[in-house]
Parts: sequence; C-alpha cells; structure tokens
Amino acid sequence: MTPILAFDLETVPDCAGIRRLYDLPADLPDAEVAEVAFQKRRTRTGNDFLPPHLQRIVVISCVLRDDDGIKLFSIGEPDATEEVAIQRFFEGINRYVPQIVSWNGRNFDLPVLVARGLIHGVAAAGFWDTGQDNKDFKWSNYINRFHERHLDLMDVLSIYGGRGAPLDEISRLAGFPGKVGIGGDAVWETYRRGAIAAIRDYCEADCANTYLLFLRFQLMRCALTKEQYARECSLLKSFIEKQNRPHWAEFLSLWKN
Repeated sequence: MTPILAFDLETVPDCAGIRRLYDLPADLPDAEVAEVAFQKRRTRTGNDFLPPHLQRIVVISCVLRDDDGIKLFSIGEPDATEEVAIQRFFEGINRYVPQIVSWNGRNFDLPVLVARGLIHGVAAAGFWDTGQDNKDFKWSNYINRFHERHLDLMDVLSIYGGRGAPLDEISRLAGFPGKVGIGGDAVWETYRRGAIAAIRDYCEADCANTYLLFLRFQLMRCALTKEQYARECSLLKSFIEKQNRPHWAEFLSLWKN
C-alpha cells in the first residue's frame, strides 16, 4: 500500500527572530517581543496571526499508516529542536514517499515548514521533487495543488476555493472527537507556562481527527469499502487504546462513530 502520513503542527512566535528583525533589546521579555509582532500584524492586516516565517514550530504530530500497521507520534520540543524536528519530518517523506494528508496544510502547515526549513537550511529533496529525480513526480508531486500526493482535506472539501469548515466542527458532526485539550488560541500562553506536553497532546488529537476525516473521505469517494473503512478506524482505535494517556482516554470517550 502507499503509505499515508497525516500531520499537524503547533507554533509559537519566533521571538529570537522578531528581536533581530525589529532591533528589539535582548533583555525584552518574550511576551513583550511577541506583542510587538502582534501589533505590527494587526496594523497591517487587522489580525495578529503571524506570517509563516515568524512562527516557530514547537511540535509536529503524525499518523503513519503503512504495511507495518499504524503509528501516532510527535516530534519536537522538548526532545528535539525546531531544526531537528523539521529535518526528521522531511526525512520521513524521503524514506516513505507517502501521501501526506493535512487540514489546511496548504495555507498554513506547509508554508510554515518550508519557511522555517529554509531558515534552518534543512534538506528536503523528496518534498521538492517535481520530476527531476523521479519522473513519476512530474505528474504527482507534493507541490501542485491538484495532485493527491499532498491531500489538503479542507481545500479539497471546499472544492478548491470555498470557505473551508473548521476541523473541530466537521469532526464532531461526523461523530469524531474534535478538539481535545487546550485549543489553538491557548498554545502561546501554554508554551509560556512551560506546558509542552499539553501542546503535544492537543496537536496529536487534531492529527488523529484529520486522519479519521481522511478515512471518511476515502469511504465517501469509494476508495474504501464500508468493511475496509471499519477496519481502518478500528486499527487506529486499538493503537490509541494502548497508549494509556489522559488525552487519549478523553479522545476515546468522545468518539461516537
């Protein structure tokens, strides 16, 4: 089978980079540094959502389904630096050549990964291949919007340009758990408290929701039979049941369908 890699990431303001760009004092607290960037962004765009190059990756969560079964894992703080986490993600693409699956990944996750990867000088040959090394990639690669080597579910389900549904809402309407834990708006505050584990838990749950919606999409377009779909859902549920962690217990309690 073609490996499937569903992924999600969480970010915080790149305070070191913001200090450098805006010549801010080295001893200015991170919270105040980030607020400078937020204020500049509000003035320019009306919101404080920072551009990709100013968002430092804290964690990348993944669901990997291949011939060996299924795994759900995270890479990033506190076990790895941002550079190492990004490099491992792209090395996984090089190794497995998976179909990658995201929710709004084309507008957020991938632009952050490539901008931050560029800053750190990581290697990502497989991701950028559009036929130079592998001729098959000329017709199906990770870059082209309409190629399924990267399937951005939100983009596809909005028919490439409509208003995409929030992951939490469509997940819950489909009978899946939806958001579990801190919520995206609380990531920066949670990070400043040093609660990295809570951010990882939240990101992993989002990634699991994304994978479940991918399975439902495969059922909808008849790429999976009802029996195959049920087996794939059971495979993920069995993996989660073995993890014995509080956020997974909550996730399972909310999984209705």
